[in-house]
Amino acid sequence: MVIKMEMKFVVMIEKLKVIARNVISCDDPSHDFEHACRVLSNALYLQSVEGGDLDVIIPAALFHDAIVYPKNDPRTKLSSKESSELARGVLLGLDWYDASKVDLVVRAIYEHSFSKGIVSDLIESQIIQDADRLEITGAMAIMRVFCSSGQMSRSFYFSDDPFCENRVPEGKKYALDFFYGRMLGVGDKMNTKSAKELARGRVEYLHGFIEQIKLELEI
Repeated sequence: MVIKMEMKFVVMIEKLKVIARNVISCDDPSHDFEHACRVLSNALYLQSVEGGDLDVIIPAALFHDAIVYPKNDPRTKLSSKESSELARGVLLGLDWYDASKVDLVVRAIYEHSFSKGIVSDLIESQIIQDADRLEITGAMAIMRVFCSSGQMSRSFYFSDDPFCENRVPEGKKYALDFFYGRMLGVGDKMNTKSAKELARGRVEYLHGFIEQIKLELEI
């Protein structure tokens, strides 16, 4: 989908992408530069419908996961804070970026974290949250969750109850549990109407994937 925007924002995106590519780690494909670009695309679409300041949304999207620790690392709770501070340093070092908006970028990055469960009243934060949460559902989310599983040495599923029919999901231990603990319900966590609409079809796709897993495990 082509999003029309002022040329100054097109230029901003290109300049910040060069920086983001250099500071975002390549060690985790589920949180790499391409993930940042997909979140930016989501955010640009949501902003075109919902509004919000692109001066804040663009850098927040690109640097929201600049620093990410594995989900089973005790430092994982620090990821959004450290990413926000990295973004602060980058933006304050740019003579062409409006320094008065840096704090809003920092806030949007800090508040985006799903695990923190922050309900923000800032539209830019809401859009970054939703843009990132769209990556937690649908086909891309399946790729990402199993990528993370390999890094964490997380099992695909708990063989005695793969589909969490009689237990609480343990997403840090089993990949399929992550579907039930987070991915299937993320549509209800969206802030904006447009994000909820996008999430609906992606959640349906996840249900279809799970049904196929059930068929294959029955053989």
